[in-house]
Amino acid sequence: MKSHPNGLLRKHKLNLFSIILAFCFLGNVVSSVDSLPYETIFNFGDSISDTGNAMAFHRDHPMPSDSPYGSTYFKHPVGRLSNGRLIIDFIAEPYGLPFLPAVKNLTKDQDIRKGVNFEVAGSTALEELYFTNYGVMVPATNNSLSVQLGWFKELKSSLCKNIEECDVYFKKSLFLVGEIGGNDVIQYAFGQKTITEIREIVPIIVEAIANTTSALIEEGAIELVVPGNFPIGCNAAFLTMVDSKKKEDFDEFGCLIAYNNLIEYFNEQLKNAIKTLQQKNSQAKIIYFDYYNDAKRLYQAPQQYGFTSDKNEILKACCGLDGPYNVNFNVPCGGPGTKVCSDTSKLINWDGAHLTEAAYRMIAKGLVEGPFANPSLQTPPFKIA
Repeated sequence: MKSHPNGLLRKHKLNLFSIILAFCFLGNVVSSVDSLPYETIFNFGDSISDTGNAMAFHRDHPMPSDSPYGSTYFKHPVGRLSNGRLIIDFIAEPYGLPFLPAVKNLTKDQDIRKGVNFEVAGSTALEELYFTNYGVMVPATNNSLSVQLGWFKELKSSLCKNIEECDVYFKKSLFLVGEIGGNDVIQYAFGQKTITEIREIVPIIVEAIANTTSALIEEGAIELVVPGNFPIGCNAAFLTMVDSKKKEDFDEFGCLIAYNNLIEYFNEQLKNAIKTLQQKNSQAKIIYFDYYNDAKRLYQAPQQYGFTSDKNEILKACCGLDGPYNVNFNVPCGGPGTKVCSDTSKLINWDGAHLTEAAYRMIAKGLVEGPFANPSLQTPPFKIA
């Protein structure tokens, strides 16, 4: 017996209605404030996660509209030093949170209850004094970690009005303290300091990170992330700066052994500081993000994560100009004559100092989905797309 066409139509409409209703219902459940593991993210650090603060400080000299920065995802420059999204963008996504607005781009009535980004490209953990006193060139910006903490304190009254309200609000907030400290190391390296001399400053850098983390706990933070640093020995800008011609300086993947060892030392010091902080603050949960191993695996087995398997290409910057690593400090990405690689998803490095959206996405997956966050973040309601 044949079904009447109108009956089929009604059946299809009913099925479609059921799907839409179910979708809307589930959507409401997932987006419910009570069901989100984190309601807010606050982010501190440097260019790895700057979503527009550095750009805000340079409004008089904006990036050209045709700059390759932001080109892959946003289709124009948006203040991120990559071709697209950053680690912080990919962390916010699976928790149902929007891209974090840069604190220096906030408008008068803007809703900031879901998070704010305090990171500024070029920022250091240490104050300028620590560079001038050691005969090292002052960083490009003086918006150090302590300055960013000050911005948070100024903004706090806009987020919650009293201790009780803040306690409730911060219980479902995630605070990221870094990545920070990488620029401190780089400043000393560019200042012709030896690895031994840089190692001597590491405990001071770590102390500055620990002090800011401790201050945020005093302000009411309950769940905090303190990331370690990246394997700078694999970084195209660092490889270009060191310009070693000695084969023994490199590991089997083409990374500088001594500088990666330096970062391993840095990260061990940081983990010890986190352990001490955790012991003193049992009410808080302090998570370590292992950026070092999360990123290093991409260089060790690039094809496994969708990158090129060409050993001669994998360490190169996607956007740049000539040289063994496609990095020219006199003509940075977006400058005259520079070119962008044909497929940005195949390279890890974007412009010498920073990574591509594809790399940041893989690193974020390693943090959110494991195993590079210790202890783990709360389980997100969504997956990283």
